[in-house]
Amino acid sequence: MDLFAKIEKNEGPLGQYRKAAHGYFMFPKLEGEIGPHMVFRGKMMLNWSLNNYLGLANLPEVREADAEGAKKWGLAAPMGARMMSGQTSLHEKLEQELAKFENKQDAFLLNYGYQGMVSIIDNLVDRHDVIVYDSEAHACILDGMRLHIGKRFVYPHNDIENLDKQLSRAAKLVEESGGGILVITEGVFGMSGDLGKLDEIVALKKKYDFRFLVDDAHGFGTMGKTGAGTSEHFGVQDGIDLYFGTFAKAMAGIGGFVAGPEVIINYLRYNMRSQIFAKSLPLAMVEGSLKRLELIRTRPELREKLWTITNALQSGFKKMGFDTGRGGSPVTPVIMKGSVPESTNVLLDLRENYNIFCSVVVYPVVPKDIIMFRVIPTAAHTLEDVEYTLKAFSEVKVKLAEGKYLGDRVRTSL
Repeated sequence: MDLFAKIEKNEGPLGQYRKAAHGYFMFPKLEGEIGPHMVFRGKMMLNWSLNNYLGLANLPEVREADAEGAKKWGLAAPMGARMMSGQTSLHEKLEQELAKFENKQDAFLLNYGYQGMVSIIDNLVDRHDVIVYDSEAHACILDGMRLHIGKRFVYPHNDIENLDKQLSRAAKLVEESGGGILVITEGVFGMSGDLGKLDEIVALKKKYDFRFLVDDAHGFGTMGKTGAGTSEHFGVQDGIDLYFGTFAKAMAGIGGFVAGPEVIINYLRYNMRSQIFAKSLPLAMVEGSLKRLELIRTRPELREKLWTITNALQSGFKKMGFDTGRGGSPVTPVIMKGSVPESTNVLLDLRENYNIFCSVVVYPVVPKDIIMFRVIPTAAHTLEDVEYTLKAFSEVKVKLAEGKYLGDRVRTSL
């Protein structure tokens, strides 16, 4: 069969909905200034769908740093991969600042978070090693493990008792193979918003010999006393062997980093193919990231504002009887009972009649009878935004219970 003809017959699990969903439910275009109020299809929306946690994308200091960096360097410099011709003192400075912030010996910049995590896993383990990971690990972790030709064991989400069992299995295997064990979890799970049990996992080091890699994409900048992340929140920074953070969330930028022991970071620096054979992160972005990191460290009121909005939003939902999951982070799931068609019509109602833009998660990510809205609070939101949203969701909840959203087809109006 012709390769393209095969693809035409099977567009993939998401692609099959392309014709009905493109431009509205998938690949929607939000226009205007980044922030809590943006334009969607010509209408101003109250936007709860951006990971701009600290509102840094909106700050004049950040915009000025980005503009100055672009003016000074353009978007081309440096040309080439860092190993060949793309190394600069600013790249080194950002790595040093990130390592210091995370209380690690060294750090290595990554062009993209997703790409970086895939490559980190690929480089750390070989066929003799065993990976043990949380069942709700992000797609970048799963894709990284697909490159691993050795054994991997999964434990049910945050089930530390089962993790203990998987570590016992892994320990027996590596005793024979001469390999090592790598445990991987997230600091903040980006879909459900709950926290990885980092303190309990670190405690298992007393019983088993393993190394611990934490993906803290949603925790970096938002969690902990200084914003250093979920490891700081739990007080276990020294127990995290490799800490991974991204610039695409609280930093409102592009790129990421991994921090850990100097010898391991140097190993990654000289062996990660996704970085060795990729152009260096542009200097304008590096300079902008330095400013963002400075603001995270020196403007704690931004994080305090984020948590003021988060607490108001989450406590409000709970008072109204909504299930908001296990909690612990700004990521706020709002869980309701309903079918996939109902979820579509609820989302349509929120956008068309309430001017609220948020994301919805349905089967197979969640069970068939579950609708989960993912609401992302930021420091740029206001308490008035929270009040309006809570009122809208309370009305939607009543309509859902009354069967107003029933139907097999997507409605164009309600």
